[in-house]
Amino acid sequence: MIDKPSGPTAHDVVAHVRRVLSVRRAGHAGTLDPFASGLLVLLVGRATRLSRFVAHLSKTYSGKVLLGETTDTGDLTGEVVESSDAWEDVTDDEIESAMGRLTGTLAQVPPSFSAKKVGGERAYRLARRGEAVELPPCEVQVYRFDLLGRSGRLIEFSCEVSSGTYVRALARDLGAGLGCGAHLHSLRRQTVGEFDVGRAESLDTVGAATTLRPALEAVSHLPAIEIEPDVQQKVWHGQPIPWSGSVVGPVALVADDRLLAVAEPKDGVLKPKVVLTG
Repeated sequence: MIDKPSGPTAHDVVAHVRRVLSVRRAGHAGTLDPFASGLLVLLVGRATRLSRFVAHLSKTYSGKVLLGETTDTGDLTGEVVESSDAWEDVTDDEIESAMGRLTGTLAQVPPSFSAKKVGGERAYRLARRGEAVELPPCEVQVYRFDLLGRSGRLIEFSCEVSSGTYVRALARDLGAGLGCGAHLHSLRRQTVGEFDVGRAESLDTVGAATTLRPALEAVSHLPAIEIEPDVQQKVWHGQPIPWSGSVVGPVALVADDRLLAVAEPKDGVLKPKVVLTG
């Protein structure tokens, strides 16, 4: 886990970690925009194959929204496309009410400057060329969107959202709901599932002394099934093993506190999908 500073891209962080740890394979389980800081969960070696089981976890953020200015990117890195003094008449109660309307299940339109694909091309590339970008809404979950404080038109917030939620779009829609426009002024990711930035290492201190966490931690949210020695060989070869349980969804196959594989239960067997050891 890395506490990413504002500035570098997630790709920059991965490249740095790959270099200083002298590992061939490394990747992140959920990107962060360059201007954002906070928790970036990195996976190395065979554990990179576990990314899909981490990326879908809910995330919490803290940050600030600037009222009265709408930007083309939805954040402070973009060009101001509209400004208004209407924020001066917006009360804290109105802000909290507007935040409340942006919680629950939402049909959220992603920002034009996003990695969503339009006709096979990234939306942000089209937007940078000045082409019109129309993205369909995506269903997301906003579990909470809380006002923490306010200083003039700068409001401080925290939120918990599902994977795939754009906090930039939350800021944009908050401004629209208040009738004054807004954009995301700063963002810091605090958690990804049970992973917390308070336990993350700074980018500057990653090196030979860095201790890699066991792969089992990456899937600690999955049900764990202890595998007996007589069937471990089958797991290592990706072969299904008999099972009579009732769990739905992926499970972690474990032996001696080591993650052997992640499997899917189906038709009375556990079918390994990602094998880690063998």
